[in-house]
Amino acid sequence: MRAENGPAAEAGGDTVAAVVRQWQAVRPDIDTGPMEVIGRINRCAALLQQAEDAPLRRAGLTRAEFDLLGALRRTGHELTPGELARETFSSGAAVTKRLKQLQERALVERRADARDRRVAHVRLTDAGRGLVDTILPEQLSYEMVVLSVLDGGDQERLSDLLGGLLARLEGRLGPGRG
Repeated sequence: MRAENGPAAEAGGDTVAAVVRQWQAVRPDIDTGPMEVIGRINRCAALLQQAEDAPLRRAGLTRAEFDLLGALRRTGHELTPGELARETFSSGAAVTKRLKQLQERALVERRADARDRRVAHVRLTDAGRGLVDTILPEQLSYEMVVLSVLDGGDQERLSDLLGGLLARLEGRLGPGRG
């Protein structure tokens, strides 16, 4: 069994600490260590996702739509829907649906491949590029404010720890399987 550590845990803690205390009361024989890590990662992700989408909502975009636009912008060239699915860790069907919505808003254009009409190539329109270039600094600024509760050293350590965990999980589970 793991003891709770840190000031938040000592002061009553976060929501995961409360869940862990409940489990420890009914099952003191179980090590809740994994729950303490995974539960907190999941809870942080859910809270960040809710808050993080505020700049995107103002622009009328979902996170998934912005991820597609961002993939096109950061790669700097046309991508096929399959390539976009791999870049954004999304299913092909989800990418197709999102691309249709983005195309209706004139943020992306699709063109058929000259050799194989079944293959489409997707690129940003000028409006799409402008939208990404406008939203990205606002998004990063917002994320900086959210992370300001941690000093620079803590941010760097957390980034390193999460990067190590992600690399190991992707190596073990694969980016598309886990």
